[in-house]
Amino acid sequence: MEIVQRLREAARASSRRLVLPEGTDARTVKAAAVMAQERIARPVLLGDPATIRGLAAQGGADLQDVEIVDPVRDHRRAQFAAAYHQLRKHKGVDAAEADRLMGDPLFFGTMMLHTDQVDGFLSGAAHATADTIRPALQIIKPAPGVAAISSFFIMVFPDKKVGDGGLLLMADCAINIDPAPRKLALIAISTARMAKALCGLEPRVAFLSFSTKGSAEHELVNHVREAVRIAQERAPDLLVDGEMQADAALVPEIGARKAPGSKVAGRANVLVFPDLQSANIGYKLVQRLAGAEAVGPILQGFAKPVNDLSRGASVDDIVNLGAVTCLQADPSLR
Repeated sequence: MEIVQRLREAARASSRRLVLPEGTDARTVKAAAVMAQERIARPVLLGDPATIRGLAAQGGADLQDVEIVDPVRDHRRAQFAAAYHQLRKHKGVDAAEADRLMGDPLFFGTMMLHTDQVDGFLSGAAHATADTIRPALQIIKPAPGVAAISSFFIMVFPDKKVGDGGLLLMADCAINIDPAPRKLALIAISTARMAKALCGLEPRVAFLSFSTKGSAEHELVNHVREAVRIAQERAPDLLVDGEMQADAALVPEIGARKAPGSKVAGRANVLVFPDLQSANIGYKLVQRLAGAEAVGPILQGFAKPVNDLSRGASVDDIVNLGAVTCLQADPSLR
């Protein structure tokens, strides 16, 4: 069974409440209807009810089993504002500002998650990443012991010879712009753990570079080598190797020639990019040119499930990441 179907079926079994703050986005409204009809989640749409119902009528979306909440008029707004004021008054946020922010669906939805009224939060189809995760960073915060929030994509390729049966995880494609070696190592370890917990893969992690095992010398290559060293030291149970060019990581013949003896070269299923620029370009290229389906970006490290969609997300993308967000309500999958 394909990974997307497996994720959706697992989410059905979990029956989680999912808040979708972008209730005035037509794609989100349709996705909420699909999630409710297929019982992938129990969705809560935030926004003006008349606008939401109008979008549903235009798109033929059945919202019978979808809860609609208007943050501006909801009775919880004052309660959420008071709680947010307590959380942020040390940063200079006064009561009036807290009340104003609770009229914003992104902040209201985050407070719903904070107070356990929903199990997960999904936004980003109509907002930039910074707007989506700012409330979560302020209110939800990283899980204990987590040094950095990061992200990855599950890339599903039509060619089953790619990666592991057509699956590749790519990190970090959405959050960390220029991670230091230690942070890059932690991103790799977190993504490898998720490859196993979420996708059932035995992770084989390749740290990507323009050099393979000393074929080039540069400070950027040294940066990746140090990250590899830290990852191997911190997670000796994982198969981790690098630095490695993409072809050496993915193509068995090239991997054997460029990195003989490596247990990762030529058969990697987790690719760790050195920076956000290369990662974001890389995943979008394979999505558009190789026809790969991109599930994500999936955020990891928050104390509760928060995810950020691409603004180019389709209805199916929203449903798929909604399923993942519901699954992350299990603490082992964050």
